[in-house]
Amino acid sequence: MGLRIAYWAMHRQTDACFARYGVTANQFVLLALLAEDDGITQQQLVQRASSDPNTIRAMLVLLETRGLVSRERHPNDRRAHNVTLTRKGRQTYNRLLEKSEPLREQLLAVFRPEQADAFVRFLNQISDTMKRVENSGQLRSAVSTVTDDE
Repeated sequence: MGLRIAYWAMHRQTDACFARYGVTANQFVLLALLAEDDGITQQQLVQRASSDPNTIRAMLVLLETRGLVSRERHPNDRRAHNVTLTRKGRQTYNRLLEKSEPLREQLLAVFRPEQADAFVRFLNQISDTMKRVENSGQLRSAVSTVTDDE
């Protein structure tokens, strides 16, 4: 519960920080992923954002309407789309990154530098573990066993 409460508190603060620019925290994640690795497919964004295809598509449609991203058919896979930041999208990302710096500084101020590094490693370990559980089907079989027992 502590992780959930911390996540939603951070999410609300980030949404508030970006509201005047018409971008949500979730949309910023996509802009950040594209700033790191522009021209990736929608499916790669789904995986990297740990989201679902419908949610990513809806956000991309909004970002595309605002001129922040462009989507074009993949040259080798007609079903796939490559997503790129537009010039306006990159400028918006850079502005949001700058405006959110005080929030990131407040989050990091809670930790000493070595603690912050360890915290990020722990979060990555949690994420990796949950991906392994999801991929192995262990969670589905556990939920099915609970349902069968009722």
